[in-house]
Amino acid sequence: MPNSNAYIHDRSYYHRPKVVSEQGPLSASESKAIIERLEARSGKTDILGRHLAFEQAISGSPLVMGNKVTLLENGGETYRAMLAAIEGATHNINIETYIFDDDKIGNEFANALIAKQQQGVQVNIIYDGWGSVLTRDSFFERMRSSGIRLVKFDPVDPFATGFRWSPLHRDHRKLMVVDGALAITGGINISAVYSSGLTVKHEKPSEEVLKTWRDTDVQVEGPVVPEFQELFIANWEQQGGAPLRFADYFRAPENKGYEIVRVLGSVPEEFSTIYVTLISAIRNAETDVCITDAYFAPDPQMIEALEGAARRGVDVRLLLPGHTNEPLIGAAARSNFSELLEAGVKIYLWQGEMLHAKTATIDGVWSTVGSSNLDWWSIARNDEINTVVLSVRFGKEMDASFMRDLENSRQIEFAQWQQRSVLERIEEAISGSLEPLL
Repeated sequence: MPNSNAYIHDRSYYHRPKVVSEQGPLSASESKAIIERLEARSGKTDILGRHLAFEQAISGSPLVMGNKVTLLENGGETYRAMLAAIEGATHNINIETYIFDDDKIGNEFANALIAKQQQGVQVNIIYDGWGSVLTRDSFFERMRSSGIRLVKFDPVDPFATGFRWSPLHRDHRKLMVVDGALAITGGINISAVYSSGLTVKHEKPSEEVLKTWRDTDVQVEGPVVPEFQELFIANWEQQGGAPLRFADYFRAPENKGYEIVRVLGSVPEEFSTIYVTLISAIRNAETDVCITDAYFAPDPQMIEALEGAARRGVDVRLLLPGHTNEPLIGAAARSNFSELLEAGVKIYLWQGEMLHAKTATIDGVWSTVGSSNLDWWSIARNDEINTVVLSVRFGKEMDASFMRDLENSRQIEFAQWQQRSVLERIEEAISGSLEPLL
């Protein structure tokens, strides 16, 4: 686990934020002016001062302006956007996913991708060897026989990789890049658990989403898309994929909107910039912190940051699953509730089938949507990807989405929580002690 305290308090890690437009890097004075205008629209906030300076230094990833970011809620909306992007592709499609199921949704995607490959659009797919372990080989072979190139990330079978076998290293990213111009990323795998249908919009979406998995993605267009493309190609090459010609996958950047975006990718060989930047953002929060997390088994650094923000008057809200497909992580999350509630953190439990989103919004201007959870495995052992958006407009959308989710959630009150049974407390204590393994 990264030592966030050491990084955050080391002044050598603080530099002026580097801002890039479609025409290239801006000067220090131009970058400062951009940040000052954003501060003026959102209210003076240290998120845009101390935090950005720190984040720039540890990630090396620039703030890229001129992007259009579209919030995608749940499988149906995200899948419609993905299939529309696939349909409109003219050169190439890159997909990286943890789970690619051979169910109704998976086959719908496979058919669409095969059709584009037959039209001359090159399709490249990375799927995780463990996440997709239940998917039949014949499903992938059908795509491969059409000309689609596929790479299995760190196969579970030790004989498939020789000396490179790494069963604990998983690719948990979810990313699609089309023609080097559009990226869709977040927490959504390709699986029917997310959506009962793609074409029907239900009259009561709040009721429908309770029956499927609640998740969040973003569609990004603009000069930042090459940052997503670089992460895909790095993993493609590292896993032995066929060489990809640079000119085919990187296009001249175009201004598409007004959002400032940073792309953060993490790998186990390096400390998680995603995790450290989130802790830094929480510590610099002034008004509110809204976090949604599917697998909440944090280390003491995150607990300290959340409690510290709540105690200094920040409105800290956590939205976590009421039901989970990982019982140990669910109990480990609950083992932290008493301490968090006592510090003033507000905790809500989603009442639907499964909450799988991984998002955060701080002070209404700093937002992140991604694949990274707040458990040790995600932070220390997985390849993850998060999109950070600096935008008052997008921050309002994220806050509105969070508040809608609270309508389908139950708030945990401290007095009520203290009355839980002895058996529940024992389960929490055991699971909490196992958090470093989760």
